[in-house]
Amino acid sequence: MNSKVVWQQGMAFEAELEGFSFSIDADEKFGGKNRGPKPKGLTLTSLAGCTAMDVIAILEKMRVAVDAFEVSASGELTEDHPKKFFQIELTYRFSGEDLPEKKLRRAVSLSEERYCGVRASLDDAIAMKNRIFVNGQELPATTPDAES
Repeated sequence: MNSKVVWQQGMAFEAELEGFSFSIDADEKFGGKNRGPKPKGLTLTSLAGCTAMDVIAILEKMRVAVDAFEVSASGELTEDHPKKFFQIELTYRFSGEDLPEKKLRRAVSLSEERYCGVRASLDDAIAMKNRIFVNGQELPATTPDAES
């Protein structure tokens, strides 16, 4: 896998990844013009996309059909430089009929603990937590002992 960025002007760069091109930029207060997403935000998108793809693939193998599914990621940055993520929360939202809670939790757990390479790359440096919603209702948090 390869990626490159080519400077355009100011803090704007044209990014290339796997044959796709897009702009990245900085906030105006840092010399940018907001012409594209910021690199740290793309880290959150990469994490959400990676775990979302895992969860859908796992649920398909479990023969669980969802009507709609989304993952959002929010991160908190340190105050000091280098400003880096110290905590990220993933929110999984499932919609559909007769969705088995145990299988949804298992799919999320397998992605987060075994399959998502982006998460594995970040896990040692960043505190991670998740929330799971099914048809708008949040599932209660579980402890590791409760899932056995």
